[in-house]
Amino acid sequence: MNQNQAEIKCILFDLDNTLIETRKADTRVCEKIANELRVKFNVTHDEANSISSSFLSNFRKCPENTLMSLDKWRTYLWSQALGDKYQQYAKSLYQNWLYQRYQNLAMPDELKSLLETLRMKFRIALITNGTSACQWEKIEKLHLKDCFDLILVSGDLSYEKPDKHIFFQACELLNVKPKNCLMVGDKLETDIQGGFDAGLSATVWISRNTHYYLTETDPKPDYILSNIMEFKYLIANLLDMENMRDAAKKLQDCSLYCDEDSACAGPSFSDHHKRMFSNVFTLDEDSNSNASDGS
Repeated sequence: MNQNQAEIKCILFDLDNTLIETRKADTRVCEKIANELRVKFNVTHDEANSISSSFLSNFRKCPENTLMSLDKWRTYLWSQALGDKYQQYAKSLYQNWLYQRYQNLAMPDELKSLLETLRMKFRIALITNGTSACQWEKIEKLHLKDCFDLILVSGDLSYEKPDKHIFFQACELLNVKPKNCLMVGDKLETDIQGGFDAGLSATVWISRNTHYYLTETDPKPDYILSNIMEFKYLIANLLDMENMRDAAKKLQDCSLYCDEDSACAGPSFSDHHKRMFSNVFTLDEDSNSNASDGS
């Protein structure tokens, strides 16, 4: 964020792999289900791993079938993965998977507190790509409705990130201008590119992959964080920078009326505060993920 950028009044958050670690949680839960198959149903090690991997792969490719309920579709996916030999376990495995999934997706208290604190100063919104039923299930089971001033799910709309219109709709509903908004997300091709195309004040990339580095063709985020909890330090710095900018403006205005030798009291800029303008954050898993947010 440079000194010419507008004041931040609104923060837009992505959901999957930004606020909640969806891919990591789903992988972890399927590993637990594989272990349950081995221990409870005497399935061989290789078969159990193959079954859980098959389900996870097919679930990520198609998290929802609109011709049936989520429960029926997911039970069907487990039945397909289990095959004729074990498909009688499909319903119980699905129920266990669903319970464990939301146990693992639960937002930590520290993050909930951060959102509550941010909401005291900013309007905050959730903008997530994915099918309506899948995303609203997460929002409801994780009790996220009360954390945001606005929630937009692409499955309810005719466009999705990176289409700039989804950002414009959020701005219109929140009565803010794009130049006063900050976008936080894990996908360069949707969250960061979309924020840039919509003319937002700045973009923050949550890069969990320590081995991924930006290429020449990648959208360039303004800030890079290794996890969402680092955002509290970034926003504190940005607020401090805004205060400094305001103070500098007052000092500049004051100089119009003060003689060179007058004793006008202006702000003192320490080395610590000057370093805040560097915009340097370390690149610290699934950064440029192409997996559906709706999984």
